[in-house]
Amino acid sequence: QVQLVESGGGLVQPGGSLRLSCAASGSIFSINAMGWYRQAPGKQRELVAAITSGGITNYADSVKGRFTISRDNAKNTVSLQMSSLKPEDTAVYYCNAEIDWADATAWGHDYYWGQGTPVTVSS
Repeated sequence: QVQLVESGGGLVQPGGSLRLSCAASGSIFSINAMGWYRQAPGKQRELVAAITSGGITNYADSVKGRFTISRDNAKNTVSLQMSSLKPEDTAVYYCNAEIDWADATAWGHDYYWGQGTPVTVSS
């Protein structure tokens, strides 16, 4: 069993900054890629940023230069530092992780999602 727990969402003014964090726990053997997605009201979920286990990153064009993704492999966490926030960044942000898991009776490879943390950018 693997769980992802997000934190850091909230209300921020345009131009402000916010840092999101996500921690993975459970029967983890290894974590491959981790990333952040977001879903605005009435829109599909979209990739915001992703990072491999080796630290290679990828960003959506809309956030490039403003957001920074990072991870701590020892702590099984991934963070998203968001700066110069715009109203169009308003969405529920979801953590995602590609994980090899194993417990006493079984093993597997799956993608996991957090429950989401809302970010509202408004004056």
